[in-house]
Amino acid sequence: MRNLFSIFLITLFAFANAQETKETANRFFYELTFKPKKDSAKLDKVITILDITDKNRSIYQDYTIIAQDSIMKIEMEAIKKSGMMKDFSKSLKTPKISARIYKTYPEMKVQYVDKIANGFTPTNIGYTENLKFNWNILADKQKIGEYNAQKATTDFGGRKWTAWFTTDIPFQDGPYKFYGLPGLIVKIEDADKNYSWVLQGNKKVNDYTELSYIENQMKMSVKVNDLSREKFEKTFSDFKKDPFSSVRPMMTQEMLSKTIPGMDGTVGDMMKKQEKQYKDFYNANDNPIEKDQISDKKKK
Repeated sequence: MRNLFSIFLITLFAFANAQETKETANRFFYELTFKPKKDSAKLDKVITILDITDKNRSIYQDYTIIAQDSIMKIEMEAIKKSGMMKDFSKSLKTPKISARIYKTYPEMKVQYVDKIANGFTPTNIGYTENLKFNWNILADKQKIGEYNAQKATTDFGGRKWTAWFTTDIPFQDGPYKFYGLPGLIVKIEDADKNYSWVLQGNKKVNDYTELSYIENQMKMSVKVNDLSREKFEKTFSDFKKDPFSSVRPMMTQEMLSKTIPGMDGTVGDMMKKQEKQYKDFYNANDNPIEKDQISDKKKK
């Protein structure tokens, strides 16, 4: 899930306001079809976006939360007006991808970023890579949607990938970490079809912000604590095992027993509910895009 928004944290920040510097972006919509569980044939789908901005960078992320900005704005304005919290989690779709991936032009450094809780404050942690894809460009051509595309192959993350790119769109970029072909990647999938992205459309976005409405309201920062890949994997693995480890010591029994107007149950009940949602989310996928990532190597 792109950012697993906690109703508990929204409660704490519901009355905050934030501003972010705006820019312009070309937004490309990719439908991602993927196999979340290694031992199951079941496939899942989600719309992801690649935003290529006028500030020499691109941002790839799950579109789910951003697509629900209008709903969230109405709900949050109602909360501010009434002064009463509301559990609207059931009315929103749950994102399936939590990370954002940034690429900076022209050097194409790739930064992978996700969120963890640091006390009551969501914190961005990430790692930066100087990835170089060894593309084999082939003569094969076909129409992918409305675009004339050409075939290319590469190995990455323990998988063999086939991509189709178009020179009709002059961005040497693509979904997830992929880039480096002489045009935009319009389709890419691994040999076993665990992950497959297909371009569905694009549009111009004025007054662009990479954060969703609720992230802006919660004053979430775009600053990243950039770690080594190994340190990131260890930190994020610990967070997935115990999402509220940094919050729990700060909560007294009196605080946990308090009720919030408009919400069912106590603060402690909300924390337990959110902790279960975090764990269910992370346990729903044991088939990472990069099979050879550090955390998996250590398990072998």
